[in-house]
Amino acid sequence: MIGAPLHSDGKLTIVSLAAEAGLRRNKLTHKHTGLKDLFYALVKARDSVPDAMPETARARAVKHQQDLARVCAERDDLRTQTQLLTRIVQVLEIENHRLKKTNRDLERQLADRAAVPDLNRRRRS
Repeated sequence: MIGAPLHSDGKLTIVSLAAEAGLRRNKLTHKHTGLKDLFYALVKARDSVPDAMPETARARAVKHQQDLARVCAERDDLRTQTQLLTRIVQVLEIENHRLKKTNRDLERQLADRAAVPDLNRRRRS
């Protein structure tokens, strides 16, 4: 009655009780009638008590399902944003590499011009 059934369908019957105990049904119904009577008394007592927990458990389960759906949607959104940002970083790295190469080329050209004397400038002076 407490816990999850391991060897039966979980119904509150003598057949299920026998299966959980690893016995044949007739051992409980014929040989151990006291156990059978005790089991039926416990089932009857359990059924007579109103069980308010399933509603709260269902409400919790529904809330957990909603939370899970929200978190999954958030995760998917973040995954999409991450992929987009990854592409942006790749493009920026390529652009940065090209700009650095262009800058190096321009610096070389400037250095080459500085190494060659400008004869026109000397004549004007």
